[in-house]
Amino acid sequence: MGESGFAAAIREARAAGRRLLDLTVANPTVCGFAYDAERILGALGSVAALTYDPDPRGMRSAREAVAGYYSDHQARIDPDAVVLTTSTSEGYGYLFRLLCDAGDEVLVAQPSYPLFDFLADLEDVRLRSYPLFYDYGWWIDFAELERRIGPRTRAIVVVHPNNPTGHATGATERERLEEVCARHGLALIVDEVFLDYPLDGEIKSFAVGPHSVLTFVLSGMSKIAGLPQMKAGWIVGMGPEGVRREAMGRLEVIADTFLSMNAPVQLALPAWLAERRGIQAQILERVRANYSCAVDLGVEVLRLEAGWSAILRLPQMGIGGEVAERMLREMDVVVHPGSFYGIGEAGRVVVSLIGSVDEFAHGMRRFAASWSEPA
Repeated sequence: MGESGFAAAIREARAAGRRLLDLTVANPTVCGFAYDAERILGALGSVAALTYDPDPRGMRSAREAVAGYYSDHQARIDPDAVVLTTSTSEGYGYLFRLLCDAGDEVLVAQPSYPLFDFLADLEDVRLRSYPLFYDYGWWIDFAELERRIGPRTRAIVVVHPNNPTGHATGATERERLEEVCARHGLALIVDEVFLDYPLDGEIKSFAVGPHSVLTFVLSGMSKIAGLPQMKAGWIVGMGPEGVRREAMGRLEVIADTFLSMNAPVQLALPAWLAERRGIQAQILERVRANYSCAVDLGVEVLRLEAGWSAILRLPQMGIGGEVAERMLREMDVVVHPGSFYGIGEAGRVVVSLIGSVDEFAHGMRRFAASWSEPA
């Protein structure tokens, strides 16, 4: 895939020496958070890592730590229901292999992160989108979702909370999703990487039972502990016992083929999970501060419940991709066009909420100052 025109414009602006305010930075390791380097790196130094003792699902101690994480979310998880992966991306790859033959279909919400397109292509799986619609908050369009289920549909993917909308799937929506999956014989894949970042209150994990259909929950250390570079994730399998046991057996065969997570990371995982709340508190404080800054300056932020991103509605600045292009051209501000996430409405752009407070505020002030200017 070649470089997009918008990406080329950003590269050329930087090459020309323009100082850009980048409001898309979503890598927590470069956002000024205070990491406990001694504890994080010290956890990698276990001498036990010198012994090779592979388990397709991952080391028992690491899987027990993952089960403990879900216990903190009021979910009872058997460590044997956990399969460790190097990332949620790898987890998706495992599940697409497990559930689909070449040419089968998986339904994914839109707006959503475009990574799914690449993952599906790698596994020869077709993606079909189902819409989220905005009405004082985001909602699943169930009528359209059902219309898009076909004879080769094998699973529905739910990102909970969604990126970039911040939509958290509520209890009523979960019940309806499970009913739809049961009626059509589909599995439910739930990506919960942003579960620990609600703007207010708590969000219930899909790991909390009961589970009437085959359900897989994915997450990992990239967001939970702000450690994307450590490459640690997992799949938790749940559902009616017979179908769950069969699926987990097949998933174990897939995992055994790769044995991808290294021993130092598996041994470090319990310590990293135990220390997660420190970085989470910092990230949540940043998210809430940047969100409040945008609102206080009169920038329209579409309602979000959780996560690290926000959708801004800026119709007075142009239409479609022109909004992001105009911001770059006239304000030296980098945002993601809404179309990057499959947002079709005019005047929508997406920003990260974990970047520098000063830079974010500077960018929001530039937006607010433009309101009186002609579009």
